[in-house]
Amino acid sequence: MLSERMLSTVVQQCTKSYLKLEPTDDAFVPAPKPGQAYMLYMHVPFCERLCPYCSFNRFPFSEDRAVPYFENLRKEMLTLKDLGYDFESLYVGGGTPTIMIDELCDTIDLAKETFSIQEVSSETNPNHLIPAYLDKLQGRVQRLSVGVQSFDDGLLKQMDRYDKYGCGEEILERIGEASPYFTSLNVDMIFNFPAQTEDILISDVERVVESGTSQTTFYPLMASPSVARSLAKTVGKVDYQREQRFYGIIDELLAGGAKPLFRHGSAWTFNKIGTEAASDDAMIDEYVVDYEEYPAIGSGGITYLGDTLYVNTFSVREYNQAIESGKMSLMGKTTFSKHDRMRYRFMMQLFGLRLDKQQFKRDFGCTVERGLPVEMAFMKTAGAFATDNENELTLTPRGRYLMVVMMRQFFIGVNNLRDQARAALTGEERELIFG
Repeated sequence: MLSERMLSTVVQQCTKSYLKLEPTDDAFVPAPKPGQAYMLYMHVPFCERLCPYCSFNRFPFSEDRAVPYFENLRKEMLTLKDLGYDFESLYVGGGTPTIMIDELCDTIDLAKETFSIQEVSSETNPNHLIPAYLDKLQGRVQRLSVGVQSFDDGLLKQMDRYDKYGCGEEILERIGEASPYFTSLNVDMIFNFPAQTEDILISDVERVVESGTSQTTFYPLMASPSVARSLAKTVGKVDYQREQRFYGIIDELLAGGAKPLFRHGSAWTFNKIGTEAASDDAMIDEYVVDYEEYPAIGSGGITYLGDTLYVNTFSVREYNQAIESGKMSLMGKTTFSKHDRMRYRFMMQLFGLRLDKQQFKRDFGCTVERGLPVEMAFMKTAGAFATDNENELTLTPRGRYLMVVMMRQFFIGVNNLRDQARAALTGEERELIFG
């Protein structure tokens, strides 16, 4: 456990140093690099219920707020076209992207007409896995990710999801019915809830297998300071001491044994063997692995291009005003040093299970051993590498867990960045979020 605590502390300190939001007057993100492939991230910040563990930009849904927002999303998409962007992939996150299904479909249709998009991924909630929604998503969305979090009714009640999204058995049934509509259906789960026992976790894994889903993602519970407070009031204080044991249970039940049912797509994503989701080119839920650089549209979207991370305003009102005035809604940015970018590449590629050493050398002008000597020494000492040759690094089971720790702390750092942006909210919007 010592190495995990050291890693958590180091990543926490690193993210504090380089994930600091500075105000910006930039009206647009930079133009694309010729020949580079990009994904478009689109954020829909509306939910019927605000979950206590979620730090993404989200507001209580109202049609009056959402309709003009979708109109401006489409305008902002065309702004990126004018800047010279083309996209081969679209990821719609939230919030709940399917909150207004017709608006979402119109937006996806425009994206496909405007860009060279080959695949669309979207998030949703279990109550939208009904024929009226699925029929419209079929053919438009290839990969759907469903936020389940747990099938345990007690945990669902703690999270304030039981009344809105149904009991565990109802959710399980809906997943089975929805699966044939999509190339890949991902079931999002969370482990290490304070009230989650080993038996509850084992039952959750068994239900994931029973659901017939082609992919599942088990996120560790992540508590940035603002989320930690709401978590403590609802589900209790997070205990990271048992995280590794819980991860080991998930890993063994899904990807262990003589005949595993799933294999790793990333350190915490599992693809069902024998499905398209298990192929090497399948898009996992963490789009940041497949696309290191991507512009993001929508309130609360986070763009990463070149050496700079840009954050869009978290105010829906200010977002609408910016788009309607002919500019994007950038409110802050942070610039990475070369060393920061090397660390980011190291983390993201290893999280995706393989670091390409030759690509690293081409892009940064030095070997990974020379560029990141401390990180390499730590991982080697910890027994993280299954392969370490001139071409690649791959991970042992212990290495995969260390990447879970690293990504958990990195995302907590990103959540802190979101908290900085959210702190700028005023008036009614601040009241809606903070009470």
